[in-house]
Amino acid sequence: MSQSKKIILSGMRPTGKLHLGHLVGALENWVSLQGEYQNYHLIADYHALTTNPDSSEIYKNSIDMLIDWLSAGLDPKKSPMFRQSRIKEHAELHLIFSMLITTSRLERNPTLKEQVRDLEMETMAYGHLGYPVLQAADILLYKGQVVPVGEDQMPHIEITREIARRFNALYAPAHPVFPEPEGKLTKFARLPGLDGRRMSKSIGNTILLSDSADEIKKKMKGAVTDPQKLRKGDPGHPDICLVFAYHNKFSPLEIGEIRTGCESGALGCVDCKMRCADKIATALEPHRERRSHYESHLDEVKAILHDGEEKAKSIAHQTMEEVHAAMKMG
Repeated sequence: MSQSKKIILSGMRPTGKLHLGHLVGALENWVSLQGEYQNYHLIADYHALTTNPDSSEIYKNSIDMLIDWLSAGLDPKKSPMFRQSRIKEHAELHLIFSMLITTSRLERNPTLKEQVRDLEMETMAYGHLGYPVLQAADILLYKGQVVPVGEDQMPHIEITREIARRFNALYAPAHPVFPEPEGKLTKFARLPGLDGRRMSKSIGNTILLSDSADEIKKKMKGAVTDPQKLRKGDPGHPDICLVFAYHNKFSPLEIGEIRTGCESGALGCVDCKMRCADKIATALEPHRERRSHYESHLDEVKAILHDGEEKAKSIAHQTMEEVHAAMKMG
C-alpha cells in the first residue's frame, strides 16, 4: 500500500448515539487529524459482542453512531468508515494472530483486569480475553502506524506491537509485512459523567450530542457539584467540581471569571450549571443541525457506509495476500 501520509486506524464499538465523552475523548481528535494522516474508521461491531452478545440492535446502533461521526465532521472522502463484520479478513487475521500470543500474556493486560472488575464478571468469554488480539488485526490489516487512544488503551497498543514484531520475525524477517504502530494520546482529559463517575449511557449520566438545549439544561440540573458548597454565598472549590471541568472545555474564555465567582461564593451552583448548559447547547447546535440532515437522508448515510466498506475490502484483501505469501501458504 503506497501512502504519502502515515496511516491511522481508529474505531468505536457501536452503542448508538454518542455523548460528550466521545466528542472530547475521540471525535474532535479524529476530525483534527484528517488532513495530517490517512484515516480509517472502524465500526467495531464484533467487539461490541464481548460485553453484550445480543446483536439485535447492532445495525441500528451502528447507523446512529455513523451519523454522529459524520455530524462531528468526519469526511468520508478523507476517512473511509466501515463495519468490522463486513470485512471477513478481520476474523481471518485475528485467527492467525491468536497463534502468536500466549493466554498468560493476555491475562497480564491491565486493561482486561480493570474491565473485568468494572463489569463484575464472574466468568470471562474468550472474546473478552482476546479483545486486544482482534484489535491488533483491526489495526494491522490497514497497516496502521498511529492509533489515537486514551491512556487506558496503551497496553493494547503494546500487544499490537508485540504481535506485529512476532509475525515479522517468524514469517517476513527480510521484508516485514506489518509496521509497529504507535499510540497517540488524546489531548483532552476524560470528561466525567454528570454523577462524577465515568461517563456511560448504561448508567444514565451522559449528555448526548443529539440532546436539545432543553434536555441539556434538564440533565445539568442534576449534575453533582462541590459537596461543601451548599448554597449561594458559600465559598466553592472548583477543582473538585465536575461542572467546572465542563466549563474548562466549553467556556475557556470565561474560566477565570467562573473560578473567581465560585471561590468567592458570588456564583451559585444553579446559575453555574445553567451557564454551562447554555455553552454546551451552543457548541452542539451545528452538530444537531447536521444530524437532522443525515437522519432525513438515510440513503446517503448507507451509501457512505457502502463506499467505505468497498475501500476497506480492497485494502484488507491486499494485506492478506501479503500475509499468505509471507507464510508460504500458497
